Order: sequence, then C-alpha cells, then structure tokens
Amino acid sequence: MECPSLAIFLFLLVLVAPINHHHPYFSIVVVSSPAADTDSLNRTSFPTGFVFGAASSAYQYEGAANVDGRGPSIWDTFTNKYPGRIDDGSNGDRGVDFYFRYKEDVKLVKDMNMDAFRISISWSRVLPAGRISGGVNEKGIMFYHRLIDELLSNGIEPFVTILHLDLPQALEEEYGGFLSPLIVDDYRGFAELCFREYGGKVKKWITINEPWTMSSYGYDEGIFAPGRCSQWANPACEAGDSATEPYIVSHHALLSHASAVNLYRQKFQQWQNGEIGIALNCFWMVPYSDSIVDQAAARRAVDFMFGWHMEPITYGRYPKSMEANVGERLPKFTKEQSSNLIGSYDFVGINYYTTFYAIHNSIGSKIVNQLSFPCILLINAAEKDGVPIGPQGASFWLNVYPEGIRDLMNHLKHKYNNPPVYITENGIATTNLWCSSILCQVCLNEYINFMVVGLDEETQGITMEESLQNPDRTQYIKAHLHQLQKAI
Repeated sequence: MECPSLAIFLFLLVLVAPINHHHPYFSIVVVSSPAADTDSLNRTSFPTGFVFGAASSAYQYEGAANVDGRGPSIWDTFTNKYPGRIDDGSNGDRGVDFYFRYKEDVKLVKDMNMDAFRISISWSRVLPAGRISGGVNEKGIMFYHRLIDELLSNGIEPFVTILHLDLPQALEEEYGGFLSPLIVDDYRGFAELCFREYGGKVKKWITINEPWTMSSYGYDEGIFAPGRCSQWANPACEAGDSATEPYIVSHHALLSHASAVNLYRQKFQQWQNGEIGIALNCFWMVPYSDSIVDQAAARRAVDFMFGWHMEPITYGRYPKSMEANVGERLPKFTKEQSSNLIGSYDFVGINYYTTFYAIHNSIGSKIVNQLSFPCILLINAAEKDGVPIGPQGASFWLNVYPEGIRDLMNHLKHKYNNPPVYITENGIATTNLWCSSILCQVCLNEYINFMVVGLDEETQGITMEESLQNPDRTQYIKAHLHQLQKAI
C-alpha cells in the first residue's frame, strides 16, 4: 500500500531542445500516453515547492566545438572519428547553436513560464587539458557566467550538472578516463573550479548525470563515447572488456561523486547555501508473470540499473544481487570510501523514460562470467502476449508507461529512505512530420530523446505552426504529472 507522505520536491525537467535558427518553439515531440484523468491538472494541483523546468546538456546543445579555446571531449572524438557508429553520421559540432543563441533560448524558457533550467558545464570548455594545471580557459568560464546571469535575470533558477558524459579527451588519452582511479582527483579539481566560480549564484548542483549510461553504453555496448566494449558485445568496438570495465567505470564515478560532495560540504556549502545531488536513470521493470523467478528478475533488473549507484550512496555498498552475480569483477569499497559515500546527496535526480517486462533467463547462469549488462539472468521485453506495455515512440526501446514513474518513486521511498527527489529528465521522441533533419536520433542522443528541426518552414504539407500544436506531447506530460501527483 502506498504511503501518502512521499517526500518529493519534484522538478519536472521536460527534456527539450530549442529549434535551430528561427527558434519558434521547442522540438521535443511525444506520443499518446494511456488515458488518465488529467484535464484538471495545473500548478495548484501540486505542493508548494514543486518546480517546473526544462533541461539541456553542454555537448548536445552548445555547439561551438572549436570556438574560444574549447578542447575536445570524448564525444567530439567519438562522433568525428567514427561517424559510422552514429545512426546518421552527425555530431554535436554545432548542436543547436546554444553557445551563440542562449539568450533567445532563455527567453523561450521564460515565455513557457518555467521556474528552472538545467544546464551542464563542458569540462573541456573551461579546462581544455582536463585539469587546472593545464590551464583555465577564461572565455569558457565567462560563457557560463553570462548564461547563469541571464537565467537569474529572467527569474529562472539554474540547476547545474558538473559532468554530463562529456569527459575531456585529454584525460581519456592520458590514463583512460574513468577506467583509472586518477580521475577522482581530476574530477574533484574540476568540481572545485565550478563551485568557486559559480557557487555564489548556483544553488542546485548535480555531480554526474547517469553513471549507468556512461558505464553501460560507453563500456558494455560501445554505442556511446568512448565506444569501448568486447567484440562479442559489439564488433565495432576496437578495445574494451564488457565483463569488467563497466563496473570499474561506475566505481570510479561513485568515488568521484562522493569526493565532490564532501569537498562542497567542507568548503562551500555553508556560505554558498546550496544543495548537491546526483542524477540517476532507471527503466522500471514489471514482472512478466506472477512466477517467483520473474518477480526476482524484475527486482534484480532494478538493482542492476538503479541500485548499482543508489545503494552505495545510501548504504555504502553495492546491491546484494550484484555481489552475487558479478562476483570478483565487482570492485569493493574501503571502509573510508563507504563512509564517504553514505548520504552523499542532498537530493536525488531521477531520469525516467520507460518500463519493460522482466523475464527470468534460465540460461543466463551459464554465461554470467561473460556478461556485464545490467540484465544478467533476465530478458527484457516490451510486449506481453503480443501487446505492447505502452504505445511506442520513435525510439525503438521506449514505450510510454507513466505508471512506471509512480512505481519508481515508491521504490525510492521504501528502499532508500525517502530522499528529496527532482525529476531531472522525462520525455519521448516521435517522428515529427515537420522536421527535415534529425540530429543523431538513435545513437548519439537516443536516450535523450530530442530532435533538432531543420530550416524549412513547411515539410510534407505540414506547417511549423500546425506541427507545434501537439496534443500527444501535452497528454504525455500530463499523464506523467498525474502519476507523480498520485505518488505524492
């Protein structure tokens, strides 16, 4: 039974991308969601402190890849060196031109009556060599000062992500990035620079966005930068070990997170009066059947995706299901590391998109020493008896299931001590009939779910204005808000 006292301070960050060039509106599009009594929803439907906002990230938005002293990130290298590993061969060199057009985009956020805007700092824009000893790029520093000032002057609160997947290429080449424990000190140095420069104005910090995505897609499947994995996992990978590297990367990401949080609390939080957390993603899992093994598979899947990083920052350890299945391949925390991790957040950011059925995989135990993907001993399915779990969007893996966000909120409450929560990402992509080009829809930005609209005023007989009248998008957002309201 759900308890009505769920401590959620919800910040609906609907992931959107400003339309390039003319910027008439935002280009996220969504599909119909299951029917819900949502017509009466408005701001007064939610508690005081419920914040509405929009979200972005540096590599996907800014562009200006080689402008004003910015150094390359692993995403610059991945997309430019291996264009064949991006679905349409595109890259983020231009993004949505946010570096030059941020004032117009901030105005759009204000015009939409948003309370907040989530941005990220491009590590290689402010520290091209990855660390302060390699030089601070003052033009990069000043860009974020101008952006944050623009938000504040428009009454919009900045939520700032310190690292959103775009590690400096210099550190990747020097010691392998998050494969090395050396990353902890360099990340802490970068975080300290951010706190010192912007902490007087920024009151909400997110250390790392989606360490699961970084580890699983970057080092298990090799479809995200830096594109490492075993050949049996993805023949396009030139190097990597899918059975070990994802766990090493996440381990170092957790230690980096804890190091930055402890630094913030010791040196900055008291006088800057801000809060700091982490953004974790999770596909909710529904047992395919009532069988004991399918129910266990669903719990195990959530552990491997969400508990992988939530359990350490709550209890200082990895989930028992991970310890049992991964064995010696799973790194161990020292007592000091465990102590530093416990409670290393003031809030938890949640990125929710979809839900799957979880089916026990009876043959998984025979190959467990080869697999690292978080679905060990189970199979994910989006259908049951030929019926999808929800309507499918343009992303092949994403079916609309608003109930999943409510289930996830209650799981967080009951298993992880009811922390304050911000919904830091939520959205879905569909084919936009007006769009004439799509930026990396499947690989580069697949999980982010936004599309960059091309130049044409009219495409396939659908005008831009007609395309923007999108009831499906509205219903999608309403359905998820309705489920969050029920969770509260």
